[in-house]
Amino acid sequence: MKMPASPNSSLWIFGYGSLVWKPDFEFTSSKVGFINGYSRKFWQGDTFHRGSPQTPGRVVTLHEDYEESTWGIAYEVRGDQIEASLQYLNVRESVLGGYITKLIKFYPQDEGEEGAVLSLVYIATPQNPSYLGPASEDDIAAQIIVSSGRAGHNIEYLLRLADFMHNHCPDAEDKHLFTIEEALIAILPCLYSSDDPLALLC
Repeated sequence: MKMPASPNSSLWIFGYGSLVWKPDFEFTSSKVGFINGYSRKFWQGDTFHRGSPQTPGRVVTLHEDYEESTWGIAYEVRGDQIEASLQYLNVRESVLGGYITKLIKFYPQDEGEEGAVLSLVYIATPQNPSYLGPASEDDIAAQIIVSSGRAGHNIEYLLRLADFMHNHCPDAEDKHLFTIEEALIAILPCLYSSDDPLALLC
């Protein structure tokens, strides 16, 4: 996707998975907010970042659902940041992840309709070879527990995403994510005996 790199040009990129805590590209500003018409699902397989070919991890993608919304962070990139960020994300999300891009309206938190902007969103569709599709939250939690890749353990991915929602979007509901988190707690209660369970995975 070729974008103009003039100093006045601007692009918003919406992250709803690992991008919420680790964008790894330069940006000018960021805002917490949501997109409508999609729900977040742990339906995409990952054999590189959070899993292996032998034990694929589970990471999130978006599923069309007109009654739902998905919360995350949108990053504004400008000028030379645009091409650099897209080159990086093309490898991270498309080549290694199997995601395609769409432009979807993003609504910043507490700004209403007047603050909405079109944002670039990466979505893994059922047509990509790593797509795993639906499973029960208990089965997804069990798969996450045994999966690890070059970016770290799949448990860390889940916990960081849930931590983002609890801390930055405390009034937002994400039943799928929170049910998997609860299933993980039930399977590994010792993980939550620490004040900072994420520290155990670093």
